[in-house]
Amino acid sequence: MQFQGAFTALVTPFRNGEVDEERYRALVEWQIEQGINGLVPCGTTGESATLTHQEHKDVIRICVEQVKGRVPVLAGAGSNNTREAVELTRYARQAGADGALLITPYYNKPTQEGLYQHFKAIAAEVPMPFIVYNVPSRTGTNLCPETLARMKRDIPEVIGVKEATGNLIQVSEIIEYCGADFQVLSGDDFTVLPLLAVGGCGVISVSSNVVPAKMSEMCRAFFEGDLATARRVHYEIASINRAMFLETNPIPVKTALSMMGRIELELRLPMVPLQPANQSRLRDILSAAGIV
Repeated sequence: MQFQGAFTALVTPFRNGEVDEERYRALVEWQIEQGINGLVPCGTTGESATLTHQEHKDVIRICVEQVKGRVPVLAGAGSNNTREAVELTRYARQAGADGALLITPYYNKPTQEGLYQHFKAIAAEVPMPFIVYNVPSRTGTNLCPETLARMKRDIPEVIGVKEATGNLIQVSEIIEYCGADFQVLSGDDFTVLPLLAVGGCGVISVSSNVVPAKMSEMCRAFFEGDLATARRVHYEIASINRAMFLETNPIPVKTALSMMGRIELELRLPMVPLQPANQSRLRDILSAAGIV
């Protein structure tokens, strides 16, 4: 399975405390119409940390159902509890997802050996393609390139990584140690283009919730060798990338989508609405970009 291009880390719309299935299906449909290359339900942007297990499974199921095989679905299924990660990954496979996005265990800060054994245990139970998600700013642990190379060698299910360190030296080492066939996706919207330039294959994006056509255009232009267009789009969406992190993700992106009329603005604690000053800044940025 090749995960290439722009994948959207989908928000999870809520209404009156429940998953808003109607708006979620409409959001999936709009993303596909806009030319997105793939979709990722139940990631950080999807507020997976505050979904119940049943909601988590429902969101994956709804996404797969609505996509109908038109683009790959990479389902968030990780946990800091290996048994729980096995359960969620098994469900993702049963639901028809094309792969699983598995975050490194957070909070408990495993060693590099612990990280290796965690993913090896999941693969032993659930044979499907895995993209490992490395985001030390949220987990407290960095998955080192040497460990990834060992995993790539020993665990066939591990076919790539979502790198959210923003560290291009680490990205380069991953590709050097793991080989050009290892799929490295950016988890940082600011560094998509430079990551592609050193051998990455795409992005799992927050910003593409708002500008899916632009993010997929940038990736497509790069792979077609049209660097001028890729560079132009990189700078066109720079202000959107910054806006999506005015406060903690997914607060700004859900606010943006509500301003666009695509979802109702509802977050789950401990996420709270944007501060008024940042709401004004966000609206101004979206207005300047012609989005609202």
